[in-house]
Amino acid sequence: MTIRKILIIVPLIVILFLLQSYIWVPTYEQQTMGNPGRLEEYITASIGDAAILNPILSADASSSNIEAMVFEGLIDRDEDLRFRGRLATSWEIYEEAYFYVNENAAVPGIGRAAGEEIVRLVREAMEGQGSLPKDVQKALKNIREIALLPPRSFSVKTHKRTDQGQRTGELVEFQVKAPSRIKMVLSRVDQDLFHSLQFILGKDYFTSFDGAGHISPGTGNAAEGGDHGKNMALYAREILPAVEHNPVILFHLRKGVKFHDGHEFDANDVKFTYEAIINPKNLSPRIPDYEPVKQVQVLDLHTVRIVYKRLYSPAFGTWGMGVLPEHLLNDKALRREALRLGEDPETFSMRQSGFNRRPIGCGPFVFREWKSDQYITLSRFDDYWEGPPHYKRYVFRIIPDLLTQEMEFYAGTVDAYNVQPHQVQRLKNDPKYQSFSGLSFGYTYVGYNMRRAPFNDRRVRMALSMAIDVDKFIKYVLYGQGEDITGPFVKQTDYYDHKIKPIPYDPEGALKLLEEAGWRRNSQGWLEKDGKKLQFTVITNSGNPLREALLPIIQNAWKKIGVDVSTDRIEWSVFIQERVDKADFDALILGWQMGIDPDLYQIWHSSQTHPHQLNFVGFKNAEADDLIIKIRQEYDHEQQVKYCHRLHEIIAREQPYTFLYVAKWTAVLDKRIVIRGIDSSGVVAHRKITPTKTGNFRFYFNKWIKLREAPDFTPEG
Repeated sequence: MTIRKILIIVPLIVILFLLQSYIWVPTYEQQTMGNPGRLEEYITASIGDAAILNPILSADASSSNIEAMVFEGLIDRDEDLRFRGRLATSWEIYEEAYFYVNENAAVPGIGRAAGEEIVRLVREAMEGQGSLPKDVQKALKNIREIALLPPRSFSVKTHKRTDQGQRTGELVEFQVKAPSRIKMVLSRVDQDLFHSLQFILGKDYFTSFDGAGHISPGTGNAAEGGDHGKNMALYAREILPAVEHNPVILFHLRKGVKFHDGHEFDANDVKFTYEAIINPKNLSPRIPDYEPVKQVQVLDLHTVRIVYKRLYSPAFGTWGMGVLPEHLLNDKALRREALRLGEDPETFSMRQSGFNRRPIGCGPFVFREWKSDQYITLSRFDDYWEGPPHYKRYVFRIIPDLLTQEMEFYAGTVDAYNVQPHQVQRLKNDPKYQSFSGLSFGYTYVGYNMRRAPFNDRRVRMALSMAIDVDKFIKYVLYGQGEDITGPFVKQTDYYDHKIKPIPYDPEGALKLLEEAGWRRNSQGWLEKDGKKLQFTVITNSGNPLREALLPIIQNAWKKIGVDVSTDRIEWSVFIQERVDKADFDALILGWQMGIDPDLYQIWHSSQTHPHQLNFVGFKNAEADDLIIKIRQEYDHEQQVKYCHRLHEIIAREQPYTFLYVAKWTAVLDKRIVIRGIDSSGVVAHRKITPTKTGNFRFYFNKWIKLREAPDFTPEG
């Protein structure tokens, strides 16, 4: 047999094998005829496995998808993006505000005033005595209680500061003799309260308060050198702030809710979840969301009071976090588990617990089995507080190959399929399926490890961005199913600044920037500086065809300007745990799925650059840090938008990422899947699945049901 014939026969064998591998898959009709239970299970597919099934520890989409089924939060958003109660039935949001009596300040018309006089002045103003601006009158009407608190003495420990004012790991103790303080309870949070009170107490009343005069170093560890003078003022602002905003959320919890093991949910579980997040042993990426919390108080089994230590506008939304079962993960439970496993109880943490592979929550589905890189199965929770889902079984299959996912969807062994860009026109109008599409809440990017040269030079990062023709990628690889993006906010929101233009495709301009940075082409055409070639590796996760398609495109674009680039595709769990979490990379291609809220602290603040944190590119910028904090503390939407636009401008200028595109998504779903409801006369009525404002077509998932035949929702003419 000739070599030519062998080369012809081998591909034919491969094709026949591939055809057989799909022919054996039973059709939907064959599945349901032989197995009526197939109507009661939902099967979905993912290119990557989950990493850890614990909502306070995970940071990947696959884990989050499963956690959303197993765990429940206090709140979430409804179809119109308004907050609604889940484990909480209702809530109250108000504020407790404080300021110290400044007996050295001159109050207009009085001079120096003691605490009783200050309270009297404010009360008179609250009662409408005197002529004040309307916004000040409004602020005063918001005060529902005011009281004078007596002086107090206490000791406190805080982090010692360097001569430059930076915190260290060492603690220093101070003795405090605090003067009288005035407490106000407000009906709503008022970030401008103290500005309004200046009209009564004088414009310098709060700024002239000398906290440093009320603190002194503790015995045995006296603050030395740089701890005096300027640093004493820093300590005082931390220990004895002149004014204090303490927003409060009072949650009333749902009674009778059970975890999957039958244990009843209560306020202690909410407090425990918060404590588990802020426990440094657990290395939770959620710490920044909960660090502003001052105290979580259990008032009774079904009432929890959360007090914040400063203004924090995203506060309420963070309580959509899945609640953990305290009785299974508290210190006693972890100690028992550590001893059973032969581990040291003192170092054993929640991250090492078997709970993360066998989670127990109080959501609509119960965890059953996890076979790594194969599948995760759940079954419906018959005691779910809102009523059990219609599906009895939920199967999350790991199918890294998208062609296999597609074939299994056609065969009916998978119920939904995320359409690839080149398939959109063909599938979105296919009458056999129901189709959903929209612009993603997120973006794809190239991230540069700014801890490493040459990425610590803004000119290099900008040049690398200028060398990539993003428009061509959107047109020819995404088939137009995407848009350019220039910054870190969701493009559909007003936080995104549309005035910022995309980085132009300009290879010549890129070379000029690199020359400014000291890079010159050598005899072989490669860029060199100080005898070293501009050489690095860009990585991404395997199983994502669009990211994999980007690798050679970006590699070739950079090689054209003289950058020697190698590429690597890494299995998802290894990619996250060994490369991203440990910041062990030069450059990477990844994407973020974003929420509506503009809080970017976890991804962009300079404090979040440590292992297992999300600012893994190491971006640090003092003005950006300041803006991120202001955005978190701003309650006025227009001002918040201004801060966001400035932050967008800084990040676009610094280019820690090359912002590539935001994808348009299209998903197709088996047409037999509908929402089951009951009409006013008690008759079962099916209705078509429709997406929410954010494009979430799975909002009513617990009411989905699969029929033997696709219903006809065509309106009558």
